[in-house]
Amino acid sequence: MYKLPLFPLNTVLFPGMPLRLHIFEDRYKQMMNQCLELHQPFGVVLIREGVEVGGPLAEPHTIGCTAQIMQVEPLDQGSMNITAIGEERFRILSLARDQVYLAGIVESCPLSNRSPKALKRAGRHLRPWVEQYLDILTSAGNVQFDSSQLPEDPLSLAYLAAYLVQVPPAQKQELLSVEQAARFVESVAMVIRREVLLLNTIIARESAEDEGPFSLN
Repeated sequence: MYKLPLFPLNTVLFPGMPLRLHIFEDRYKQMMNQCLELHQPFGVVLIREGVEVGGPLAEPHTIGCTAQIMQVEPLDQGSMNITAIGEERFRILSLARDQVYLAGIVESCPLSNRSPKALKRAGRHLRPWVEQYLDILTSAGNVQFDSSQLPEDPLSLAYLAAYLVQVPPAQKQELLSVEQAARFVESVAMVIRREVLLLNTIIARESAEDEGPFSLN
């Protein structure tokens, strides 16, 4: 167990994935300066109740991901842009409100991998759905991504897919909260598969509407 500064956001961070933040509130400027001074991470947690900016400290979900600051761009009046990288899952055991920002007593909770073979199978099942999803987004001009650069490691692939998939934060929080590695990869595959089928249906419908009732031969 250890004490961790917490940053409640309307986003979900996964291990190995980037996070870019514009820091302008005094409480979070203080938090980031402390993290930089002590070379310590902060915890990213999805807001369960409350607001991201201003107002009282928000109530977070109990499962989050630590973030290590990698780059800082200083701005006027102590504001800053930061780039951080997700590191590991944690669980909040209790909240501490004795500072201007939220903190928590937390414990690390890495994914359990009781069946490496099941994890590899889940990764093989996930990969083609991720490739299809990225192909659709690339065709739509939403992303530019080379599928050949997808990671080979099943967990790394699943974290990337969970980061990229365009679903509400609540669904991503459900993914982050899965405890078992193979089950996590399987859950990501289910979400990606659903999104691929939905997007293909939308594309087919739009294509049919563009063609109209007659076809030219």
